[in-house]
Amino acid sequence: MYFYIYVILLAIDDVVLSLAGPSALSAAEPHKPVDCVRAGDMCSQSPQCSSRYRVMRQCLVGRDRNMLANRECQEALEVLQDSPLFHCRCKRGMKKELQCLQSYWTIHKGLADDDEFYEASPYEPVDSLRLASIISGMHTSTTRSSPQCQDSSRTCNPCLDATKACNLNDVCKRQRSLYISYCNKGSGHPSSEPCSRNRCHKHLRQFFDRIQNEYGYGLLFCSCRDAACAERRRQTIVPQCSYEDKSKPNCLRLRSDCREEQLCRSRLADFHTNCRVSPEYISSCPNENYQACLASYAGLIGTVVTPNYVDSSPSDFIISPWCSCHGSGNQEAECERFLLDFRNNTCLRNAIQAFGHGTDRPKPATVPPTTSVKPEPEMTANATTKEKMLRAENYPCAFPTCSLEYGDKCSLMCEVSEDPPEVLTIPMTRGQSSSLTDHAQLWIACLTSLLGSALAL
Repeated sequence: MYFYIYVILLAIDDVVLSLAGPSALSAAEPHKPVDCVRAGDMCSQSPQCSSRYRVMRQCLVGRDRNMLANRECQEALEVLQDSPLFHCRCKRGMKKELQCLQSYWTIHKGLADDDEFYEASPYEPVDSLRLASIISGMHTSTTRSSPQCQDSSRTCNPCLDATKACNLNDVCKRQRSLYISYCNKGSGHPSSEPCSRNRCHKHLRQFFDRIQNEYGYGLLFCSCRDAACAERRRQTIVPQCSYEDKSKPNCLRLRSDCREEQLCRSRLADFHTNCRVSPEYISSCPNENYQACLASYAGLIGTVVTPNYVDSSPSDFIISPWCSCHGSGNQEAECERFLLDFRNNTCLRNAIQAFGHGTDRPKPATVPPTTSVKPEPEMTANATTKEKMLRAENYPCAFPTCSLEYGDKCSLMCEVSEDPPEVLTIPMTRGQSSSLTDHAQLWIACLTSLLGSALAL
């Protein structure tokens, strides 16, 4: 008799899995971020996706947001949100970075609001463990091993040490010489060619993207005790060409120009994602991740909003893009907010100081939100709780929800076999599939209870 009861319950369980399993699993397993170049290739293989992607590209032509509101553009956007393109990410400095970012913003620019102050980063999260080991190795080989820096009575110039370390590396030396040659043109020599800021920025980006982080970070974030060292640090990016100008533009205008360029927009979003002051954390950095903030700051070098040290102060330094909030009118508060994200950023300051003193620690990398929509916190909690209810190791019975809710009434089923079949772990999520599964499990529990009572009689 027990055998027949067991067979009936297994049959019902199969029905439950067939009805609720696939939808529940698809909802519980979010799309893993893939390279946007690869996601674009996957989309091109699907006639529906590729056609909608072309439509969406046309919707963004001319930068007229009114076009995005028409029906055809909205339908294309809805289809693309279910494609790998919606969840794709890019890597800073990758071979096809511009192509990757173009694919990303083709969708996310349609979803973004022009009034949205902060945007999600299109880049993959920083591998903080790897970056921390690089930084640790840099300190071991340069700053920490320098006897001059250990003796406070003697001259110490970590920025000079960082320059020497770069010159000992062929790639760093070549790339540094290249950007300096372009950024120094026209600097005080009447016969020389005028400085081309675009070329200077291009080679600055190539420098920080192509060399090992230990060399670039050593030049940007070296810790200084005197003005001479701090001035060398300030001069790292050749500011007379890459940073300064005859007059300072309005910061909101600078941000607007940046958002018109996919690369600059991406780097700025990444900076806000990783360096935005977060009071809930001790370091003021999101997830206490100094390394991610340093990487995002370096990513801004060579863009429209290139930041730099304002003066030669060794410790009480200020960092800012070349802009001001004069003439902001009724948008002055928004302008000051943008500017203070650089000038009064305790996360960035703490990250730089921690790097200079070798006190930064590896932090676990986290995946930034894929959209500006915040996830509902109950979803994760509910999924975790219900998943635990179905783990075979927690409950010996083949149907643990029954045992959990009805206690000894399920004991008959647990006696059918000493080794009950392993229960499939079905993560539950909110929605229709979860409701269907819950009802089916309740039917199983009730049927088990009734059959157990009948047998007892």
